[in-house]
Amino acid sequence: MALWMEKGSEPLTDSEKADLDAISALKESAAFELKEKGNQYVKMGKKHYSDAIDCYTRAIDQKALSDSETSLLFSNRAHVNLLLGNFRRALSDSEEAIKLSPTNLKALYRAAKASLSLNLLSEAKSHCENGIKQDPDNQELKKLLRQIDSLKLEQEQREAQVSMAVSEAKNLLSVVESRGYKIGKAMFRELVGLRKPVLDKSNILHWPLSNMFSESSPPLPWDIENNYTRKDIELYYEATKGGCLSKKKILHYFLEGTAASNVEDIGDEGDDAVQDSNGLSSSGSSKWIKVNEKRTLHDVLKEPNFIIQGIPVPFQFSDV
Repeated sequence: MALWMEKGSEPLTDSEKADLDAISALKESAAFELKEKGNQYVKMGKKHYSDAIDCYTRAIDQKALSDSETSLLFSNRAHVNLLLGNFRRALSDSEEAIKLSPTNLKALYRAAKASLSLNLLSEAKSHCENGIKQDPDNQELKKLLRQIDSLKLEQEQREAQVSMAVSEAKNLLSVVESRGYKIGKAMFRELVGLRKPVLDKSNILHWPLSNMFSESSPPLPWDIENNYTRKDIELYYEATKGGCLSKKKILHYFLEGTAASNVEDIGDEGDDAVQDSNGLSSSGSSKWIKVNEKRTLHDVLKEPNFIIQGIPVPFQFSDV
C-alpha cells in the first residue's frame, strides 16, 4: 500500500497513486475540520484560546493545504497569539503567513500590530505600507499607520535628545580632562541636588559651588556676633584619600537628570579608574588645605590633592 511507501519514493502503480490521493484527501479534510474547530474555539472566548492554537497547529502540520490556505492558518494563529499577548509568536506566525501569501491583508495587519507591540516601529510601518499597497482604502491599516508614524516621531525626537545629551557630556568630560580636573564621587547630594558644571558656547566652564561653614559656628542668619564678616573668614578645602571616577562613571554623572540618564551604552569610554591622588595619606585620613584667595578657581581645582566631589565644596571658617 502507498501508506507504507518510503519517504521520497514515487508511486509506481495506479493503485499506489489512488492510495496517495485518498490519503491526501483525508489529510486535507482533517486540516479544514481543524481550522473550523479552531475558529469556533476563538469565538468561545479566552478560556479556549489555547485549544484554538492547538487546532491551527495541527491543521498546519497536516501539510495538505495550498499556500494560500496555509497562510490563513498561520494568520489565524497569529490572531490568537495577539489576543494572548504573545507578540513575538504572533509576529513569527504573521511573517510565515506573508511568505506563503504576500497579499494576505489580515496577516500584514497582524504583523504590523505585533511589531508595534514589540516597539519595532520600522517593521510595523513597513507591514502597514505593504498592506495599504494591496488595499489603498483600508481604514484600519491607515489608522494604524498614523499611530506608528506618531510614535516614530516621538522616538526620533527622544533619540535626538539622548544623542545631544551624550555629546554634551562627552564634550564636558574632554574639557575637564584637558584642564587637569579630577572628579570623585558626588557628596552632599541632599544639599546640592543634581547641580553640575556647565560648558558655555565660549568654552568657559561654569562650576556651581556649595559653601560649607564650620559646624562649631552658627549659620550666617544667626551670626549675631558677626564672626563671618568678609575680613574674618578663611577658605579651605578638604583633601581626602580616594580615587577619581572612571570616564564611564563621570559620563553617567554628567548625564544624570538628562534625556540620556538611563542610557547604559554611551560609546567606547572605558572603565579606566584613576588611581589615588598624590600627596594623600594611605590611612584614609583627611587634611585641610587653606586656599590662597588670590588664586583662581581653575588653579585650585588643578591641585593634585583636590578631588572634586561632584561640584567644588569649599569650607569657610571664622578666625575669630
